[in-house]
Amino acid sequence: MRPRTRLRTRLRTVIATTLLTVLATLVAPAGSARAEAAEQTVGDVTGFATAGPVFHLRAGTAKVRVSFVTARSFRLELAPDGRFTEATGKDIVLPQGSTPPATRWRDLGDRYEMSTSAITLRAYKKPLRFALHRADGSRIWAETKGLTWGTDAAGKERTVQTLTRGANEQFYGAGMQNGRGNTSHRGRTVEVGVDYNWDDGGHPNSVPYYLSTAGYGVYRNTYAPGTYTFGDPVTAGAQERRFDAYYFAGETAKDVIGQYTSLTGRPFLPPLYGLEIGDSDCYLHNKNRGERHTLDALKVADGYVDHDLPLGWMLVNDGYGCGYENLAEAGKGLADRKMKMGLWTEDGLGKLADQVKAGQRVAKLDVAWVGDGYKFALDGCKDAYKGIEENSDARGFTWAPESWSGAQRCGVQWSGDQKGSWEYIRWQIPTYAGATMSGLAYTTGDVDGIFGGSPRTYVRDLQWKAFLPAVMTMDGWAPSDKQPWRYGEPYTSINRKYLKLKESLLPYMYSYAAEATRTGVGPVRPLALEYPDDPTAASEAAKYEFLSGEYFLVAPVYQDTDVRNGIYLPKGTWTDYWTGRTYQGPTTLDGYHAPLDTLPLFVKGGAAVPMWPGIRSYEDRTADSPVAWDVYPQGSSSFTLYEDDGVTKAHRTGAHAEQKLTVASGGGADVRLSLSPLQGDYRGKQTARPTQFTVHTGTAPTAATVNGSDLPRLQSPDAADEGWWYDPSDRGGVVHVRTATRPTDEPLSVELRG
Repeated sequence: MRPRTRLRTRLRTVIATTLLTVLATLVAPAGSARAEAAEQTVGDVTGFATAGPVFHLRAGTAKVRVSFVTARSFRLELAPDGRFTEATGKDIVLPQGSTPPATRWRDLGDRYEMSTSAITLRAYKKPLRFALHRADGSRIWAETKGLTWGTDAAGKERTVQTLTRGANEQFYGAGMQNGRGNTSHRGRTVEVGVDYNWDDGGHPNSVPYYLSTAGYGVYRNTYAPGTYTFGDPVTAGAQERRFDAYYFAGETAKDVIGQYTSLTGRPFLPPLYGLEIGDSDCYLHNKNRGERHTLDALKVADGYVDHDLPLGWMLVNDGYGCGYENLAEAGKGLADRKMKMGLWTEDGLGKLADQVKAGQRVAKLDVAWVGDGYKFALDGCKDAYKGIEENSDARGFTWAPESWSGAQRCGVQWSGDQKGSWEYIRWQIPTYAGATMSGLAYTTGDVDGIFGGSPRTYVRDLQWKAFLPAVMTMDGWAPSDKQPWRYGEPYTSINRKYLKLKESLLPYMYSYAAEATRTGVGPVRPLALEYPDDPTAASEAAKYEFLSGEYFLVAPVYQDTDVRNGIYLPKGTWTDYWTGRTYQGPTTLDGYHAPLDTLPLFVKGGAAVPMWPGIRSYEDRTADSPVAWDVYPQGSSSFTLYEDDGVTKAHRTGAHAEQKLTVASGGGADVRLSLSPLQGDYRGKQTARPTQFTVHTGTAPTAATVNGSDLPRLQSPDAADEGWWYDPSDRGGVVHVRTATRPTDEPLSVELRG
């Protein structure tokens, strides 16, 4: 399907939906046009029974079931007709291997209380209403009315929960919400469902889940679309005649995200090439480019090599009418260029095994599997991921334009077809950090969109997307190709600068990717996640910036200007990455000078950032390549570097290693760097390597030692394999330290003395 056909299809869908809504309203009998006229609220409790961690309540013909999963989470189900159903089966909720928690209950006259050691769910009797409290009695949430079911104005069934809203309560989640999500949903309505609106206001990768700063999260266990209104009161509805939700009580948003992804699946760990930029185009019968063949992809790959530009993978066909030929030869050619081959699912998934054996390592999934429902999307993600893993030694890696809860286990969520523009950059900034609040660790959009675009918007878009874990440039549908060298200078050099910076930061980003598989919290984060007690972080003032990991604050330029206003820096010391100038937060910067080659980028005090210097591909690393640490001393801090073989599934059985750098600053140039042994093992682990440090002190030390022995002061960086030098012209004053190759199973200590 080509772009124009896609647009027509979308328009037909919107028109048909609108007409159906209007017709449903016109033909509805008197008194039923309004949703509330057809709604029914659960009545008084007429029965109560227990079975271990499961509790049963009856209210007339309606039945309610409460099942505790852990001491801090439970499932609440309502069957209006008394018959419970499983809408998602085993698709989304994973088996919870832990023993159900110990529970107790009591009848207090006006209510039943069902408790674990951490929480108590109150069930008020007349009428049946629920309220959740902590063990100390403090309230987490409470229903203002009982669960309600019925039909809406369009005649669609729905079930709604209505909750109180706290005076300062903030809300996040609902998946990828284009143009929003990294600031609070309070006072807003968000739709949860696939709408094929890939522009500002759309919600292409929705998740029926939200979290509240009152200390809880809710996952609606369904494939039905829904509407969440975070007004006063809060209403959360889904288009079905049943209610099925899991609740998580936690002290922090990270805790709640962790519980939700423990239930529905942790984010997958991408291969290292998945964290490099990808390229997508059609290399067989491309109407926009003339006759081309699949092996012509290798000529484009050579363009990346010739221009010294990183590239991790290529999609060599096109999912809308472009097939492929000579697949194994294309795969080998890309491998020879240190790139992996991917395919759109033009042929569905039936040929996936043979394609993977021919070299495919990436699957883009918006053809032949989405269908009209959310289960199709989730099944496609899981099946493609599994197909890659079952037919190669590589990890599964997929890209999906439409998905649902559980898709974080198997792929990158992609925001769809857009046109490159300043407006495109603007609304994408809050989208991806906001999706992290729903357990989606890898969300992204194409560099400068698929259509339109310009040299300046391409550069500005690529700059900030270099700080997303996954990113792709897509060609073939715009007036001209959109690889990062196509516009010539100065744009090619600027693009190279940021793509190489992305490559050098792979160990930093990969460490956060590994963290996501343990905790559910993705690398790209809204300020509110790291600064929950800062009201400005949750407000519109922080909408157009985000954190990459904990330490990089990225404030993209999204207008055709060389000045960036309204950069909010939260509490802490922040260093301008390019100049070394420091700022004390909280503060707001206006008039920041940001010429085209400069992304407003700040590093938090205490950062210790692991890097791989001077690479174009992760495959450039050799057995004796260094690890470089970029250090911003402030008090005591640390960072743990994660490593594994970067490609295979061996890390799932423990094949990985970690190394912790601890930084202690006494002020100025008095700094102690303590690097632990590289603990753990995996195939290809470095047994010895040199280590480099850039320490942002702003002043020169008088001496330096390594493991207690004096380090020589060098006159130039190339004077020796081991030593130190101070460069006052480097970003406000940086101490450079280089150590000779040393065993990685031994600790390393570097001390700078002021």
